[in-house]
Amino acid sequence: MDLLSESIKGRLLFAVPKKGRLHEKCMEILAGADIQFNRSHRLDVCIVRNHNVALIFLPAADIPRFVGLGNVDLGITGEDVILETQMESRVRPLLKLGFGKCKLQIQVPEHGPIKTIEQLAGKRVVTSFNHVAADYFEKVDAKEGLTGDQKTHIEYVGGSVEAACALGLADGIVDLVESGETMRAAGLHAIATVLETEAILISGRADHEVSDPSIDLKRPEHAKLVAQIQQRIAGVLAANKYVVCQYNVPKSLLPEAIKLTPGRRAPTISPLTNGDEDWVAVSVMVEKKVVAVVMDQLVAIGAHDVFVVKLENCRV
Repeated sequence: MDLLSESIKGRLLFAVPKKGRLHEKCMEILAGADIQFNRSHRLDVCIVRNHNVALIFLPAADIPRFVGLGNVDLGITGEDVILETQMESRVRPLLKLGFGKCKLQIQVPEHGPIKTIEQLAGKRVVTSFNHVAADYFEKVDAKEGLTGDQKTHIEYVGGSVEAACALGLADGIVDLVESGETMRAAGLHAIATVLETEAILISGRADHEVSDPSIDLKRPEHAKLVAQIQQRIAGVLAANKYVVCQYNVPKSLLPEAIKLTPGRRAPTISPLTNGDEDWVAVSVMVEKKVVAVVMDQLVAIGAHDVFVVKLENCRV
């Protein structure tokens, strides 16, 4: 057995994208979850120093298959890739990660004759998502009564899909769209959305039926570690999304204040230490994106001493 195989033996194998749109965010999440490692240049396998884990850096498109077939235990990839590799029955979604959000859309030339999906049916479509596109147009073709050679022709290309229409290769394309700028620059616009996707944490399913989802794993001996990693990543996501808002408010205004700050589960209400029984202190998690507005609303109803504490990490 070579040195690398020996070094990862018995460890939980965690696959993460080695490059591309998901890589940098994955690195931030691993750091926030205190998964400590040093990745040597060009090395796609590295040992985690503080857990019985080895990180495997793979193309995001390969991760669902590696996880689904049991070659690795955990992975981060896109929901779209799971469907395209037809691994949805072999992997278990653990946690949506809130980044890498895109839409898989059908795009056609903006000034061309095709305006609807029905008009595109039976014509040429280029994509790097062959299986997803074929499943989608199978339904469209059936609805339009197209059979045999009349059916939509799906052709695979590995990249620069948006150029296919201009080059005369296709009448429409199916591709991931984030901001839409690339498609607009290519003179394309969307006529349908096939699916919406984001990054997701996945594990492989057991080879047999199990009653307890927590051990629905290829290697159930890693169940406790999988749960710990999942919990830590969930904590990082929550810390990125929320802040803690604290304020003092008269008891008579508490119901109104709670309507403004219901929290993730519920606010924590405490008495003031000065013995003033007419006032209470409130501590509550508030979404970062609305916290400035919430603070203004609290002051407007009569809350005092309103301030916000940044979350570095948490468990939820």
